[in-house]
Amino acid sequence: MNTHRSTRRQALAGIALSCAWPLAHAAESALPAPDSLADALAAALARSQPLVVMASLRGCPFCRIVREHYLMPELATGLPIVQIDLRDRRMVRDFDGTPRTHEALLAAWGIAVAPTLLFFGRGAREVAERLTGGASDFYGAYLEQRLHQARAAVRA
Repeated sequence: MNTHRSTRRQALAGIALSCAWPLAHAAESALPAPDSLADALAAALARSQPLVVMASLRGCPFCRIVREHYLMPELATGLPIVQIDLRDRRMVRDFDGTPRTHEALLAAWGIAVAPTLLFFGRGAREVAERLTGGASDFYGAYLEQRLHQARAAVRA
């Protein structure tokens, strides 16, 4: 009888985990992953906005904080933001149309730390200093400074 309870608990725990994993994965992917950076940038520039690219890493607690507390509110106000994952082998077309994995794209950009935010404007040029890391009491101020700089460059 004790074995039956143990087996039942294990089965219920397995069901709970199988239901929770997609939800946790969805939270990791709350920012859109682009098919084409050129298309994402064109859409951003059409709205006189920079394209913000978050270099992320699945399971990274700092990435989650940056995503949930800083970027999701900006996305809700209309700021174009996309997410590229450091260890993702999905394909994305680079600004020049070259297909690359997320991982290869970030390696080509020299990104090794997650989270890192990049701010792109006309000509796929970075228009503000990269914001690297997420453990800072002043993160919100640093982000606002870079967004101000990026928006000014795009609207100039």
